[in-house]
Amino acid sequence: MGKQKRSENTYQKINTIFMRDAKNVIMPYEPFVEPEFNYLRGLQWRGEEKIDGTNMRIEVTKEEVWDDPMEPSVLEGVKFNVRIAGKTDNAQIPKNLLKHMQEKYPDEKVLAALGLKEFIPVKEWESEHNWLDYEQIPNIYTIYGEGYGMGIQKGGNYIKNGNEFIVFDVKVNDIYLLVNARNEIATKLGAPIVPFIGYFTLDEAIEYVRKGFKSTIAENVDYMAEGLVLRPAFGLKNRMGKRLIVKVKYEDFQKYRQVYGTDEKVDQPVNENYKGNKLDSTFAW
Repeated sequence: MGKQKRSENTYQKINTIFMRDAKNVIMPYEPFVEPEFNYLRGLQWRGEEKIDGTNMRIEVTKEEVWDDPMEPSVLEGVKFNVRIAGKTDNAQIPKNLLKHMQEKYPDEKVLAALGLKEFIPVKEWESEHNWLDYEQIPNIYTIYGEGYGMGIQKGGNYIKNGNEFIVFDVKVNDIYLLVNARNEIATKLGAPIVPFIGYFTLDEAIEYVRKGFKSTIAENVDYMAEGLVLRPAFGLKNRMGKRLIVKVKYEDFQKYRQVYGTDEKVDQPVNENYKGNKLDSTFAW
């Protein structure tokens, strides 16, 4: 597999909350990897189960439709094109998962979930969609989710025979929708939604994941959840415009115990090359 080609629409990287030491082990007793997490650690964050699968997306993009493609003079409407993609533009989707996606989420079902049709004539723009002109129509709608199940990571624990796509975010242009809107679209699509586990302060979330909890969607009832993905309400961003979202993983605590033989604080050599250990100094003034 060649170098993965990221696009502007590739889902943002979710940082693990902790810095890492020279052994690539989390440093759970040091400040968090982002200063904003330390500042907001006492806030109630929304925690959802992290699913161990492959990141993917369904994209819907608009296209002008003219009366005559060779000599266009009248804009007749807008056409919407649906594309299933992996995490990156050239990521290969497992064949069984792609087949499942194409069969369960055909183009017309995706468009209907977003309140769209394959072709919407100009005369319907304002009355049906409150679009005053072409520029007001979103350029891209994206449904982000995790493909999981048989043959994907440890997905046989989730689904022994088969695959599924579980929704964790929906974005219109560059704006991530709030949870209620995300859930409404996923429900109309007929897709499962990442399980809501509860509201936690970051310290509460860390303790919850450290102890471990059983996955709420796995067919294997003894399968431990991968962890939590946490976000504050209302889509908060940091001063650089980056959305605040973070993960806490059960396996990180397992590795800490394996390497250091305890859950207690130990002296850990700092990994100077770990990007997350370097506080943002851009425009520090």
